[in-house]
This record gives sequence, C-alpha cells and structure tokens, in this order.
Amino acid sequence: MKSKFEAMSRQELRTYILQNRDDDEAFQVYMDRALAEPGEIYPAPQTIDDLKDFPFLKRGVTSY
Repeated sequence: MKSKFEAMSRQELRTYILQNRDDDEAFQVYMDRALAEPGEIYPAPQTIDDLKDFPFLKRGVTSY
C-alpha cells in the first residue's frame, strides 16, 4: 500500500515536513527522494583563474 506521501510532489512533501516535524515516515520518504536524485558535481579548480567559475568560493560562502 502506498503512503499518502508518495502522491505528494517534493515541494508539497517539504512543506508538510516543515509543518509536521515529528512525522518520521514523511521525512524518510523525502530523504529517499532527495538521495535518489543526482546532485550537481563541480570539478575542483585547477588554477587561481579557474575560481572565476566558482563565485561562491570568492565570496567566502561555505554553503549555497
């Protein structure tokens, strides 16, 4: 049997989790989806000139 969370979009599920922080089942479904989607991979800068392609590093931002 599918849970009601399977029918929700990722954004709907996120909104639900933020409003129902103790719902472990919803959180697990959200994390399963998040980990199943491939993330972006950025190549490591090889030279100082390569940093122009990484503006968040220039700003000193540790998370984006």
